[in-house]
Amino acid sequence: MAEPQWRLGAFIGALLVLIALERCFPKRPKAPETRLRWISNLGLSVLVTLTLRFLLPVSTIAWALIVEKHSWSPIALYRLSPVVSYTTSFLLLDCLIYLQHRVYHAVPLLWRVHKVHHADTDLDVTSGVRFHPVEALLSALMRMAATWLVGIPAAALLLFEIVLNVSALFNHSNLAIPAAWDAALRRLIVTPDMHRVHHSVIREETDSNFGFFLSWWDHLFNSYRPAPHEGQMGMTIGLQEYHAPLPLLGLLKLPFLP
Repeated sequence: MAEPQWRLGAFIGALLVLIALERCFPKRPKAPETRLRWISNLGLSVLVTLTLRFLLPVSTIAWALIVEKHSWSPIALYRLSPVVSYTTSFLLLDCLIYLQHRVYHAVPLLWRVHKVHHADTDLDVTSGVRFHPVEALLSALMRMAATWLVGIPAAALLLFEIVLNVSALFNHSNLAIPAAWDAALRRLIVTPDMHRVHHSVIREETDSNFGFFLSWWDHLFNSYRPAPHEGQMGMTIGLQEYHAPLPLLGLLKLPFLP
């Protein structure tokens, strides 16, 4: 099976499973504007795919294969044993995503792009694909730069990107997980309750819990917050300046508005 089929299969499978689980075990009541949100969020996902396909000369995985074939990498993890190279690559990439996320919150110009993600007035599985094409393009270029610098094997990069996409759907989902299970899971990975804090309208809570897959980085870099001040059921999701869902065109224009 080729790279696009692996990506698409994992994405659609995770999306459908989590939609079903959300309906059976919802954490918070469904927002009345869900249909408009879904159209905007999934529409952004389609535009991101088209943007990366037409603006990048090669995919991130094809780039990794080129780097390895021509031995361009100064460090070349692909020369190590599979266990060492895959494990190291995964940890480096996940930490890089965490650090990138913190930079998006800290740099005003990048925040203008990233706030498209935070302007969502509710959270469910579709929020996990709600990213502006500019942000997705910058993220892909960052992974390609890291792939060149340390020589990440193409298969390890593909595995990481699939896990990253599925985990984004999972930790943005409106899925109720028993407290004991959540406490156990978040020792290793980011859970929906943990990531929901990051989408609070309270800025101190927005600037916490930056991890996407592994929860370790928030503990290591002192950005972990166990729960929102108002509680999971009482917290307000989104940004103070946006009180209603924006249409797709509005989300695309959002970073460029005064």
